[in-house]
Amino acid sequence: MTKDRLYLFDTTLRDGQQTQGVQFSTLEKYMITDALDALGVDYIEGGWPGANPTDSAFFEEAPKTKATFLAFGMTKRAGRSAENDEVLAGVMNAGTKAVCLVGKTHDFHVTTALGITLDENLENISASFKHLVKNGREALFDAEHFFDGYKANPEYALACLKAAYDAGARWIVLCDTNGGTLPADVYKVTLDVIASGIPGDHLGIHTHDDTGNAIANSLAAVNAGARQIQGTLNGLGERCGNANLVSLIPTLLLKEPYKSTLETGVTMDALEGLVQVSRMLDDILNRVPQRAAPYVGASAFAHKAGLHASAILKDPTTYEHVPPELVGNARIVPMSNQAGQSNLRKRLSDMGLNLPKNDPAMGRILDRIKDLEGVGYSFDTAQASFELLARQEIGLLPVFFSVERYRATVERRLDARGEMNHLSEVTVVVNIGGERLLSVSEGIVDDGSDGGPVNALSKALVKDLGPYQSLIEDMELVDYKVRITQGGTEARTRVIIDHEDSTGRRWSTVGVSSNIIDASFEALLDAINWKLVRDGAQTLGAE
Repeated sequence: MTKDRLYLFDTTLRDGQQTQGVQFSTLEKYMITDALDALGVDYIEGGWPGANPTDSAFFEEAPKTKATFLAFGMTKRAGRSAENDEVLAGVMNAGTKAVCLVGKTHDFHVTTALGITLDENLENISASFKHLVKNGREALFDAEHFFDGYKANPEYALACLKAAYDAGARWIVLCDTNGGTLPADVYKVTLDVIASGIPGDHLGIHTHDDTGNAIANSLAAVNAGARQIQGTLNGLGERCGNANLVSLIPTLLLKEPYKSTLETGVTMDALEGLVQVSRMLDDILNRVPQRAAPYVGASAFAHKAGLHASAILKDPTTYEHVPPELVGNARIVPMSNQAGQSNLRKRLSDMGLNLPKNDPAMGRILDRIKDLEGVGYSFDTAQASFELLARQEIGLLPVFFSVERYRATVERRLDARGEMNHLSEVTVVVNIGGERLLSVSEGIVDDGSDGGPVNALSKALVKDLGPYQSLIEDMELVDYKVRITQGGTEARTRVIIDHEDSTGRRWSTVGVSSNIIDASFEALLDAINWKLVRDGAQTLGAE
């Protein structure tokens, strides 16, 4: 059976940058473009030339891509020709092979927001796209507020689409700009548009997630016949975000009926890099990846309940809708006080430890986990700490070093300008094979301010571990979470710390104490020991 071609249009660099708190640098735009091009999307929208210095600099040295790289702008303004509209000229001067213009299709917005007549708006749309096509550009029309406009005045909304299409626009993109339309309506309206004379292979869909339906709305339009989807990486976008291409792409490649009926530019090999692409964007934004994100989240293929883990051991398809490796993810069987023998055997097997079914260490490990979680520990999100615990009970945990003592101080004082600030300092004494090493570190960060006692403690612990130093130099603390597990005067603090190394490997550890510094110390110590175990460090005196 011949498959229809479905085109993927990414607007992370334009619509995604409208997310509150997001502002990409020019270098970051190049990084994201390269990742999108390698993934295999068909269109990469670079931004609006002239809208800000970053976008202008980006288009001055536009990246070379296999995908169609395009500029974004708006239709010409009333009272001037397309040739003499300086805003439109700025977009044209970017020199991209394709251009996407946004225009009004809701009569209320035309008369109220633009303050012009309905006929003037139709003329602006038609003249703008004739100008693009005459100058050899592939033209795309983002029909702003289309679904609201169609509900209010279907004849006029369709006339706006027809004006762009008849003027030569390659793609007519139906935009749910307010994000308030639901899937059944998107499906019906898309069918109406096709019936009006605009074929599905010239129709695109652009949705926002204000009702949590951006992905469902995109698929509804595709089901009705649209053959382009616009979206962003990780669902970035204004307000609640845009349709998330990171969730849409594997759905289109792995789920029926899309798998059998549609073809995209993303190959199965490229799909295996999806987790990496998603996390790259989070790294650029200095955000913690969403654990529960579909397909790519750290918990997307995590099986905590004992009943689930038992079934997973027999056949992963019992609780997994797709194999995790297809998107570059991995199966996780976390340990918790809900765990049973099945979870434990699976987790130990992943560590390379295959114990006999009735080995007494199995019971000891489970009992210890349940006891520790009873006082505030959580091992389902701290797999590295669980592994160290299990190895200790089995008798396979090397002792690389011991910490004889540490001291953390925080001094609050007036500086020379009379401003109050603070300075954290930590001293750590470790013993490695009988040799005592002392390290002192302050909590100063790159901008010269104090990063706090936990930062100072982390720096002191990894400052000098003698023969193990080369193995821990690439460790980077990437996330730090604190939770109070009990209230009042008996409050206990649980700290979860994530580290990453130069290979991209990421691991989590946990510490619990009535003292936040001591809880952090425990988690940091586990992180170092897990890294040394996994990298095959030898204890002093070992052959």
